[in-house]
Amino acid sequence: MTSVIFEREIAPVLRNPLGLVFTVAQPLVFLLLFGPLLGDVPGTGWQWFVPGILVMTGLFATAGAGWGIQAELQGGSMERILVTPVSRASILAGKTLKESLSLLAQAVLIVLVAMPLGFRLHLLPVLAGLALLAVFGVGLGSLAIALAIVTRKQPETFWGAHQFLLFPLVLLSGVLLPVEGGPGWLATAARLNPLTYLVEAERALFAGDFLDSSVLWGAIGAVLTAAVGLTVGARAMRTAAL
Repeated sequence: MTSVIFEREIAPVLRNPLGLVFTVAQPLVFLLLFGPLLGDVPGTGWQWFVPGILVMTGLFATAGAGWGIQAELQGGSMERILVTPVSRASILAGKTLKESLSLLAQAVLIVLVAMPLGFRLHLLPVLAGLALLAVFGVGLGSLAIALAIVTRKQPETFWGAHQFLLFPLVLLSGVLLPVEGGPGWLATAARLNPLTYLVEAERALFAGDFLDSSVLWGAIGAVLTAAVGLTVGARAMRTAAL
């Protein structure tokens, strides 16, 4: 049943792949206009910056799954799906898998654009990093869907909560600038941010280091995010028609 939902969700993307290119426009702007400014910042560079951009892309791209759910709830198409014998868990899994696949396509495009700029490709570690990003995307997409269902009668609340939660997570994880040299309170807040560990894992992998301890912590964080997201999302999905 999951495959049926996935095929339904991915079909519009396959019919119009150009739309996927437009969704990656914002991270490419950061990559092309912000990345070169880091040349004189100690401890940074393309191997440091590209993984951060990919995590940021994952945050905003998979969170868009919530917008899709709200549109379907408002338009009535979700009700037609919910009356079918397809399980709520399969609906959730199919939708989040589509978001993760779209995220991977965007990530590959960003890596290809970054290579002529000086990014060095370590193929196997990068593939591992992309897999980790996809797992994280499943969890984040599920949480976004749950939030969209909870706020389905107040769509503006979804976007308010979405922006309120995501921007602090992005800034405190150090995806754009290192936070280690900041005030003590900022460094402490960054360590309390679960996204920080994913960013560090991605940077270690994109540098070609499988054995860095941050990879283990990032993997644990991504798996926990997926488990919590799928659990919360499945419970919320059961109330989608109420």
